[in-house]
Amino acid sequence: MRKINCPFCANKDTKVIDSRASEDDKAIRRRRECEHCQKRFTTYERIEEVPLMVIKKNGLREEFNRSKVLNGLTKACWKRPVSMGDIEKAVDEIENELYRLGKTEVESMVIGELVMEKLKELDEIAYIRFASVYKQFKDIDSFMGELKKLIK
Repeated sequence: MRKINCPFCANKDTKVIDSRASEDDKAIRRRRECEHCQKRFTTYERIEEVPLMVIKKNGLREEFNRSKVLNGLTKACWKRPVSMGDIEKAVDEIENELYRLGKTEVESMVIGELVMEKLKELDEIAYIRFASVYKQFKDIDSFMGELKKLIK
């Protein structure tokens, strides 16, 4: 473990006298005291977030954009009895699941499948709307096949 140098005298011997979560719960605030000059100072410990990269169908990579998922779900649920709170909760769950995978890169197909799972739970019509665009049905038979799966 790396020691924190005192910003006043550069001494390496400092002690933590208080620790607590920051107001936004995204850091730990530590109040420290130098054992040499007795001056106090504050440090913040934050989790280093590595951006999640999405591998698109064409092989290009871009940073995960939560608002794209939110926009897709919102469009699919347009004029459906699904609250914005339910949509945002679904986006939270999708995003959490992606980070739980523990990968720095994820294929866009994985995101699409997670969106479809959530829409199936929220509203079947919204699911069909999204699936019809996402799966790019070639003809009525492939569309009907998806409907039959949903009916089962």
